[in-house]
Amino acid sequence: MNSDLQLLQPYPFEKLRALLAGAVGNPDLSPVSLSIGEPKHEAPGFVLDTLAREMGQYSVYPTTAGVPALRQAIVDWLNRRFAVPAGWLDADRHVLPVTGTREALFSFTQALVQRDPGALVLSPNPFYQIYEGAALLAGAQPHYLACTADNGFIPDFDQVPAEVWRRCQLLFLCSPGNPTGAVIPLETLQKLIRLADEHDFVIASDECYSEIHHPEQAPPPGLLQACAAMGREDFARCVVFHSLSKRSNLPGLRSGFVAGDAALLAPYLTYRTYHGCAMPLPTQLASIVAWQDEVHVQANRELYRRKFDAVLDILGDVMDVQRPDAGFYLWPATPIDDESFTRRLLIEQNVTVLPGSYLSREIDGFNPGAGRLRLALVAPPDDCIEAAQRIRTFIRSL
Repeated sequence: MNSDLQLLQPYPFEKLRALLAGAVGNPDLSPVSLSIGEPKHEAPGFVLDTLAREMGQYSVYPTTAGVPALRQAIVDWLNRRFAVPAGWLDADRHVLPVTGTREALFSFTQALVQRDPGALVLSPNPFYQIYEGAALLAGAQPHYLACTADNGFIPDFDQVPAEVWRRCQLLFLCSPGNPTGAVIPLETLQKLIRLADEHDFVIASDECYSEIHHPEQAPPPGLLQACAAMGREDFARCVVFHSLSKRSNLPGLRSGFVAGDAALLAPYLTYRTYHGCAMPLPTQLASIVAWQDEVHVQANRELYRRKFDAVLDILGDVMDVQRPDAGFYLWPATPIDDESFTRRLLIEQNVTVLPGSYLSREIDGFNPGAGRLRLALVAPPDDCIEAAQRIRTFIRSL
């Protein structure tokens, strides 16, 4: 077996299972889980109807590049959402459908990174663990950029040494951030694009939470939007990843896309053709109607707003917790260490959460996720409110 597999750390939920082994939730209370970021809102019926109607298409081999109508629907959505001028994005060159962004983030790294003992892949810390695993299995070294309250949970890119930028082959961004919910400003994205030009690295921007934001606030900017504002029509060194999982409550559909620099996507398409990850045709046809509709997205956004309002009203005076810029996570500080908090909360209140330290790496004795929790407000509103009330009761008992 590939010896690099031994470099992979257990996934956060494996660590959570180990932490909770032998712990029994309070039997007098029904279990509530806020640990996994799996949307529980109702999937849009018109998308499911399309999927059912097109079941006969499973008898056809799909192409890796996807049908032209899907690529065009994605381009149209990007133009509307991120103010990309019409005609800049070519559906035949700048977009590829992917079977969920998780596999795309991983496989893009394998296709991009040139194996070199000195190669670095930069990512935020805390982070989505796929970034780290993809780097290690591509033969590069992960390099972590701390996201703390002091820097608004966005890496302080000005403090990154020039030598690190020189060795960087790929910079992962996550905006809105998982788990922090922080949004990288447009000006910072433009600064990073200029750094990519100067040091010849690629930016991969994971924007899967971009459509979950306060309905009355401006939507989070994206990397292609930054390119457009700079007049950067070729999107050089920039790729973005989007998904229907969070936007449309369709995590099981496994449908997303990667878009950006055509010079990068052409060889990546070749890689994907060999990799064998073409999206089934019924999924492609259902995805088209999902990308074309915003009404269900607006309703989804409003439901999250109501849950954040209610939960923050309950927890605001007993926890150090703030409303995120976007996304569906809370990232509160804990009054005791995050592992003890998590285990005791299950035993005493039958609520499952995820320790923040499991989403981060300790660098020079400091883990930026330690002493925090990730609370995924994905359950129905009544369950989220019940969980918040129990967390409040638990904290007041400490």
